[in-house]
Amino acid sequence: MIRWLLRKILKPLAVLDARRKLAAFEEATKHPRELQEAIRQRIIAKQRDTQFGREHRFDEIRTLADFRRNLPISRYEDYEPYIRLLRAGRLDALVSDRRIYMFAMTSGTTAQRKYIPVTPAYLADYRRGWTVWGMKLVEQYGTQVFNGILQFISDHEEFRTEAGIPCGSVTGLTAQMQKAVVRWMYVMPAVTAKIKDSHAKYYTALRLALQRDIRLITAANPSTLVNFARFMDQEKERLLRDLHDGTLSRDFDIPIFVREAIRPKLKKLPERTRELETVIRTTGTLYPKDAWKTLLLLGNWMGGNVKAYLRHYPRYYGDLPVRDPGLIASEGRMSIPIENGTASGVLDVASHFFEFIPKDEIDSPSPTVLLAHELRDGEEYFILLTTSYGLYRYNIYDLVRVTGFHNETPLIEFLNKGSSFSNLTGEKLSEFQVVQAVQEALAEMHLTLTAYCLAPGWDEEDAYYGLFVEQTDFAGPDQALALAEAVDRHLRRLNIEYDAKRESRRLGPIRPVLLTPGAWGIWDKQRLARTGGTPEQYKHPCLISDPALRQQLPIERELIPEDAVHARC
Repeated sequence: MIRWLLRKILKPLAVLDARRKLAAFEEATKHPRELQEAIRQRIIAKQRDTQFGREHRFDEIRTLADFRRNLPISRYEDYEPYIRLLRAGRLDALVSDRRIYMFAMTSGTTAQRKYIPVTPAYLADYRRGWTVWGMKLVEQYGTQVFNGILQFISDHEEFRTEAGIPCGSVTGLTAQMQKAVVRWMYVMPAVTAKIKDSHAKYYTALRLALQRDIRLITAANPSTLVNFARFMDQEKERLLRDLHDGTLSRDFDIPIFVREAIRPKLKKLPERTRELETVIRTTGTLYPKDAWKTLLLLGNWMGGNVKAYLRHYPRYYGDLPVRDPGLIASEGRMSIPIENGTASGVLDVASHFFEFIPKDEIDSPSPTVLLAHELRDGEEYFILLTTSYGLYRYNIYDLVRVTGFHNETPLIEFLNKGSSFSNLTGEKLSEFQVVQAVQEALAEMHLTLTAYCLAPGWDEEDAYYGLFVEQTDFAGPDQALALAEAVDRHLRRLNIEYDAKRESRRLGPIRPVLLTPGAWGIWDKQRLARTGGTPEQYKHPCLISDPALRQQLPIERELIPEDAVHARC
């Protein structure tokens, strides 16, 4: 009776409400200038009586000029004194909301973790963005796309502040707050956010998901989905035993209370087990593409330095389309993709007030600052957010490119973090250029890499970049040298300053730096432990400007290209 009520009455009502939100967003994209001005005024009016609002004379702000005069471009460090008060329970220090559900934690680009207050206003903006994203999927696939969602979530209560406010991942909070009409769509119950060990979480997800028809698998980082698929094959025999017996292996670090909570969901499915055994006998493996013929698409980031992982997808997921979840961070959502196969999305003009700084002016003491309707197609900008939960003209250091317009609202794609540049001799190399060059080089050589990073180096005579890769990714040194040459060639095409420095020999050719097997996995784990955050949020850097990187990694061998030797002669 309850299931009938959910599907026949409550689900249609929820879909109707979601369609209204999508229609409102579509209307907003036709009038971004007016809507953005209204959002700015609403935020200032709402936060006028906070300590921050009083100190920045919000009561005097009437015009955009007033707003910019009273509120300089900011960084997280500018809010730390107020957030310290929030953590102690002084909510009016920064926000007018009477409740903070939690602090969303993010490692960002610095070593210190950031605390972003999750208020009712935050959740309203967060849910609105996901509703629009989801309804765009419904337009293409129908409501069936939500009949079996595998989404990875993390704990929203990693720890608590001195005032008892939870700190962690907002995905865990939203999973816990899901309405019954939504909860049945998801494979992973909210309690699984408490599983800390990544392999234990993968195993639990697989054990529950193999019982159902899965149509959408989503995780922010594509590396999560690649590792998940590899782990599935690695643990296939254990999974099939558990599926047959209706059990959950004791070999993984799953808290007892989590086991007890999901025990009623574990089914004995000998017929499903036989079906998967047939798959393994036929293919020799157990990958998602064979386990779930119902899969419609994947959801994960496609922009910036994560693109390289997408090359692995055909092996594990077949030719499934991918929908980027959008440029979204703990600080807020910035874009909503509405098509498959692209990192580009519609600027989320219905949630925050946005400003933009042209890329070349980011270090200027008085940069040009533009509004959404003033952006130009093809240009690159750094994005500033003003939110309803205490961030004003906040420089998140995300570089975006305008890729067109949806109605009157710009489409933007994430390129890289502003800190992701290297400049040895004026080449101004960006992480985005490195990722693109490596992708193209790998494609033409039909290679894949475990992971990689480009970092500067010097010897007695030359400055150059080292391509740090694991030795076992190559058939031999010649193949590693060929890849480095191809990456170098593509970078010269993508960056005219890099090309000029290479032509003048101010920069030597890229050198492969071969690491011991598994080196990147260990390094990433140590880096995550230092910076904080969750494995789902973590982004492996593909460009590091610090030449000391080589001191942190176990190097087997550094190869010197032939043309570097000739240049010295």
